[in-house]
Amino acid sequence: MGRITRRSFVAGTAGALSGLVTVGGATAAGRDGTLERAVRDLAGRRPRRDFRGVWLATVANRDWPSRAGLPAQAQRAELLAHLDKAAERRLNAVVFQVRPTADALWPSPYEPWSQWLTGTQGQDPGWDPLGTAVREAHRRGLELHAWFNPYRVANHTDPSLLVPTHPARLHPDWVVPYGGKLYYNPGLPEVRRFVEDAMLDAVRRYDIDGVHWDDYFYPYPVAGQSFDDDAAYARYGSGFPDRDAWRRDNIDLLVRETGARIKELRPRLRFGISPFGVWRNRASDPRGSATTAGAQTYDDLHADTRAWVREGLVDYICPQLYWNIGLAAADYAVLVPWWDEVARGTGVDLYIGEALYKAGDPAQPAAWQDPAELSRHLTLADRHPSVRGHCFFAAKEVAEDRIGAMARVVADHYTARAR
Repeated sequence: MGRITRRSFVAGTAGALSGLVTVGGATAAGRDGTLERAVRDLAGRRPRRDFRGVWLATVANRDWPSRAGLPAQAQRAELLAHLDKAAERRLNAVVFQVRPTADALWPSPYEPWSQWLTGTQGQDPGWDPLGTAVREAHRRGLELHAWFNPYRVANHTDPSLLVPTHPARLHPDWVVPYGGKLYYNPGLPEVRRFVEDAMLDAVRRYDIDGVHWDDYFYPYPVAGQSFDDDAAYARYGSGFPDRDAWRRDNIDLLVRETGARIKELRPRLRFGISPFGVWRNRASDPRGSATTAGAQTYDDLHADTRAWVREGLVDYICPQLYWNIGLAAADYAVLVPWWDEVARGTGVDLYIGEALYKAGDPAQPAAWQDPAELSRHLTLADRHPSVRGHCFFAAKEVAEDRIGAMARVVADHYTARAR
């Protein structure tokens, strides 16, 4: 079958779209966006292309903007440079962090403007980063997946540092300090509904291609500290065998409800999650991977990532397999086939999260000093049919490419532009 061009596809969907036209000439899609959005949603019926993504992190100005307080014109120029670099590297998707700490990189009615833009939480930056990113990504043939962190409120524990109108200050009972940070309590139904509403505002307003979550659900354990959800557990935890089971159910509900609400709003919009790469070690569960990782999402983050795939609660899963081939505790060559088997037959696409940031870092093992390590990852993954792509962490390293590892990936695997 020949390649379907954008022009021929649009022509081919004209009949389907004609059913959306009303007597007055407006479209049903126009009530919830634009005709272009309807075309893009119908495009989801085509076979999906392999995913070549890059994470663009904004928390603490990790990738963008380079520092808080830059003029709007300079911020925009930096953002476009990242999109240009992604296209130059023959990638086809940018995963843009738009809600890093219970804030927003768009004019949200639910949460304040992000401090990572101006340096002051709640201050209007004078432009719309998410709207610009969507428009400019599409102009370059890139998908734009909006990346949200559901529960992290702040990288400190002082609510008084939040803008006075912040929901965490208006509802102090929603917030739990833990490990030097503030989190919303996943055990409260009102919190779950609020964070869903806050994220779905972007789904309603922008022609994004995906909703994307990272690996933070319940926080990673901190030695000697406990996450204080006693009151919520006493109120809502009856009927569960223990607190861990109740916590997992809280996260399952967030995933299930968000996925269902996305499909109600935008049936073709893709929902994906990028968890820590080890569900459970085999010593904890015979279904687990042959690893000895220090963290397990099921036990430590209360995120049953395997079940989300097996039950089809997400459209794609992108485990962060940030380890080299041959690492004893968590071998990339062990985890790719494990995830391949989990995803097989589910209809859920498997993308592999790749640790580009480790390539050439002198603090990393010898394997990461070899520019070919990352390319070998893709070669290995190509042997597993459930793997439909990769996502690279992160945008700064895609641009800098410290030892040429990304250039090697492009030369070995991305010789043609993504289709």
